[in-house]
Amino acid sequence: MKSKTPMIAAAIAASSLALSVNAFGASASHLPPMHRQGEVSYLSGGIGLSESDAIRHVAKAYPLELEFVLKAKPKAEYLANVKVQIKNARDKTMLKTTTGPFLLAKLPAGKYTISANRHGKVIHREVEIAASGHRRVVFEWTS
Repeated sequence: MKSKTPMIAAAIAASSLALSVNAFGASASHLPPMHRQGEVSYLSGGIGLSESDAIRHVAKAYPLELEFVLKAKPKAEYLANVKVQIKNARDKTMLKTTTGPFLLAKLPAGKYTISANRHGKVIHREVEIAASGHRRVVFEWTS
């Protein structure tokens, strides 16, 4: 008599795949629209729980994830209307937009300088994007 273990394992795997595809489909419907500037594709947003959950769900598929936060009491708050500029190692502007609380970008591998401006207070970060992988950068301002 043959073991049913491989058949059960295959059924569980198929069910898990179906659930993850359905979860992604539901999540994707809440994503903000994709934009393009030059060779950079990006999306920004995250206002509201369903949109921010959808963005977090797909973030690892993007080489760069930016998050904008105000450290306030009693708890931190997400920020919108943050001016962002991303320059490559040759000082070429790759992306310039107003965003928040999240920005996901598909950038070529390389070194970048990211400037985030909230009400005149600018924070700079140097990041390196690998050919594969994901980089998450959080910008925090204090109240």
